[in-house]
Amino acid sequence: MTNNGERHLRAVHEDWRSVATALGARMSTQRVSQQELALAAGVSVATLRVLQRGNGERRVQNSTLSAVSRALDWPDDHLVRVLLGDQYPEPTPGQGPAPGVGVARQPAVAARTDLPEQILRTLRRIERRVDDIARHLVKA
Repeated sequence: MTNNGERHLRAVHEDWRSVATALGARMSTQRVSQQELALAAGVSVATLRVLQRGNGERRVQNSTLSAVSRALDWPDDHLVRVLLGDQYPEPTPGQGPAPGVGVARQPAVAARTDLPEQILRTLRRIERRVDDIARHLVKA
């Protein structure tokens, strides 16, 4: 903070192109479509397209990056780390693997039998956002 109470925020370099590259490579490796990934992550296809363009014109929330990371079988903070240029530290001997490495997880896009559960999760997420908006409007 400065003398007159103003805050100075540290500029953070965000590498959206790296996010787009990582996302595209993972989607290709896992052979998952935009529609399948959007459903699994609980985000819109339009949001995935923004991420895949990698031009950073529209800011995507960290929670969205976390949801996409989870859906692609990465640690929650993987795409945020890619965005900020961070790398996972190499494990020291006897410490075990880095987060999400070598951990048995469910496939990125669950089988069709899990579709009702995916839809329910998406609806709950939408309901939470509607509640947040309603609370914001009440405050205004």
